[in-house]
Amino acid sequence: MSADLTIAQALRQAQQAGLDRVDAHLLLGHLLQRERSWLIAHDDAPLPAIEQQRFDALVRRRLDGEPVAYLLGEREFHGLTLQVSPAVLVPRPDTEVLVEWALECLQQMNAGRPRVIDLGTGSGAIALALRHRWPSADVTALDASAEALAVASANAQRLALPVRFLHSDWWQAVAGETFDLAVSNPPYIAGDDPHLPALRHEPRQALTPEGDGLAALRTLVRDAAPHLRSGAWLLFEHGWDQAPAVRMLLTAAGFEDVQTRQDLAGLDRCTGGRWPGPPRERQA
Repeated sequence: MSADLTIAQALRQAQQAGLDRVDAHLLLGHLLQRERSWLIAHDDAPLPAIEQQRFDALVRRRLDGEPVAYLLGEREFHGLTLQVSPAVLVPRPDTEVLVEWALECLQQMNAGRPRVIDLGTGSGAIALALRHRWPSADVTALDASAEALAVASANAQRLALPVRFLHSDWWQAVAGETFDLAVSNPPYIAGDDPHLPALRHEPRQALTPEGDGLAALRTLVRDAAPHLRSGAWLLFEHGWDQAPAVRMLLTAAGFEDVQTRQDLAGLDRCTGGRWPGPPRERQA
């Protein structure tokens, strides 16, 4: 980029290179620590050469498919600003469907301080959203990745949301413990899915368990019973075409009220069931 470029010219060049207009404004605004409205109002201002070079580098990375959230270092989820890095998946809006369903379940419970567990927490998005919206909840979050847990723990500290984080291969670290609500957005993409290459900048182990994509879901359902109190809900996010298979897993394992919720695009996205028995009595 030329040292003589204005903000408007820098944005125009980025778009001509193939960058989405919204992404261009987000990246330049982040670089200059300015709002989009400021960029528009001052689009004739010169962009210093060093800032042009940095912007050009961000544009190249975005055009290579790197998520905007990684370039910005943060992502908004359910009203919270979360720090993210290539150690964790970028939180998606569709996952908010799982959070909303979980909140509905908590609303229906009689527990004064419900015990909630998030399996495969990544950035901590689900666990922190639930702790934020339901302050009395006792929330535990597990992940097999120490790097992901570091990101999640930093988010919890920055947001002042107490959550217990444990390094765990699914239920392993909570042997002998029971919960009123369990939620998970596990890896569920099939290993040969043609969309995986476009997601190459995100941690593969958090995207796919390889095979048909159902391995993690099978494990979570198979090992859930000892960890669920009577009337507890187990809720999953899954692929758009996996709802029938997940419903079968839950039904075969003895869950009741098995049902599926749709995402913002009207696709089957979350499935869950209730462990038999009435919810436990409200704690004093």
